[in-house]
Amino acid sequence: MEPLALVLVGALTGTLVGFTGVGGGALMTPVLMLGFSIAPLTAIATDLCFAALTKLAALRAFQPAGMVDGQVLRRLALGSLPTAALVVFFLEPEGGHDRPMPWLLPVVGGMVLLAALTLLLAPRWAAAGRSRRLADPARFKGRQGPLTVLAGVAMGAAVALTSVGAGALGSAVLLALYPLRMTPQRLVATDLAHALPLAALTGAAYALGGAVDWALLGWLLLGSLPAAYAASQLNLKTPERWLRPVLASVLVVLGLRLLLSAPSA
Repeated sequence: MEPLALVLVGALTGTLVGFTGVGGGALMTPVLMLGFSIAPLTAIATDLCFAALTKLAALRAFQPAGMVDGQVLRRLALGSLPTAALVVFFLEPEGGHDRPMPWLLPVVGGMVLLAALTLLLAPRWAAAGRSRRLADPARFKGRQGPLTVLAGVAMGAAVALTSVGAGALGSAVLLALYPLRMTPQRLVATDLAHALPLAALTGAAYALGGAVDWALLGWLLLGSLPAAYAASQLNLKTPERWLRPVLASVLVVLGLRLLLSAPSA
């Protein structure tokens, strides 16, 4: 492995995370497998630890501005954290860290592309959600909590299985369920705040099983930590009209790249 290449990959991923809250697992896991020939489970485990620390660096820029939505964060975590713990418990011990996972790239690519398509339709979804929220606020708000917890369950399973889902799918879910509350900056901050403990929990569980490559992780963090913090600072000053197309464009590129790379996995 070339240390300079790993640092550059880390810096690119950190920049995406800082600007959009996504791009960690969706970019890093396939790059490690395809570009650096890392075994799938080792790539997933190392990426989860990488994502937790990189998202922490990005989140520090949002907390002083009070952008994290605590209620939404608690609802997501209620579903995601227990589910992720269960998935890791059943997945990690079976077969060793070097076993093949031929289904990984198409699954990841499909998930990321689905989130991208959702964000591309965000104006229509937001308008429809806003209309329903204003027309029948009691009914709409009554469904928000259970649906957010269920979304957390799905994200927890996806992250523990593939390291992808907390950022890519989380942003789409929050836009759909909270059309009046989630400005782009608030969306990124809340999504990061949820992804951080989710990645930390699953990464720690895999680390206890010996699946994390610590040298690889160190080189990646050398690039990602300063890049994530710098990008998140710029994000606070980025107009809203720029953030939605950036979110969608990043996810479209990542999703298509993963799907096109699947046959060579």
